[in-house]
Amino acid sequence: MQKVEEHWVCGGLQQVWRHDSHTLNCAMQFAVFVPPQASQAPCPVLYWLSGLTCNEQNFITKAGAQRYAAEHGVVLVAPDTSPRGEGVADDAAWDLGQGAGFYLNATESPWKPHYQMYDYVLNELHALVLASFPVVDKRSVSGHSMGGHGALVLALRNPHAFCSVSAFAPIVAPTQVPWGEKAFSAYLGEDRAAWQQYDAVALINSGHRVKDLLVDQGLGDNFYEEQLKTGLLKTACEQQNLPHTIRLQGGYDHSYYFIATFVGEHIAWHAKHLCQ
Repeated sequence: MQKVEEHWVCGGLQQVWRHDSHTLNCAMQFAVFVPPQASQAPCPVLYWLSGLTCNEQNFITKAGAQRYAAEHGVVLVAPDTSPRGEGVADDAAWDLGQGAGFYLNATESPWKPHYQMYDYVLNELHALVLASFPVVDKRSVSGHSMGGHGALVLALRNPHAFCSVSAFAPIVAPTQVPWGEKAFSAYLGEDRAAWQQYDAVALINSGHRVKDLLVDQGLGDNFYEEQLKTGLLKTACEQQNLPHTIRLQGGYDHSYYFIATFVGEHIAWHAKHLCQ
């Protein structure tokens, strides 16, 4: 790995690393915040998955999460949102291609050789973090928008791998909204049955479970009704008796101002689960 940058913040180290990914067949960057407690003993890990158009920088520069991770002794890991670079398939639109990996394993050309973000986050990145940083093998996952979708899907499909899951304004039913329909058609083809494995609402309705989940959704979010459809997640959790806390926050939009307001509560919630 190559260290790209490093900064002291809140008594810990915020770093960005670059490595060659064998899963994605390209160079990738990811951010790691190592809290001060890690100098005394290994710490658990919270993965953060960002949304459309983002990379590893958005969360570490806008959320103010390092203060809370330092308080609770949690390592924060924030990968990029897609493979990137020359030779990696892309699209002129902002909601497909580079910056829009949707945390799935693509099966269609020209995306399949690189767009394997589900396997990358679940397996390769975690193995790299375990081998390279002072962490214990206990992890949780959170994310925003497209990244909230990724967090929910990863946790629902791998309940023994993640101690907890939360999300900010997640795309909860991508098979039923324009963002998801566009991305899934390109990455997974036209077989809608194959789409269900990357749809949190569909997974819950088919019996997938987690111990609990926490979701915050702003009511001032321009994407709330058309793209996010939080109510579908609430209904699925209620019908399947899945423990959940879904909070509708009046006035808040889709931005990192919203995330910065509640990220401390999310990190404290994950820390509680990670320490059990």
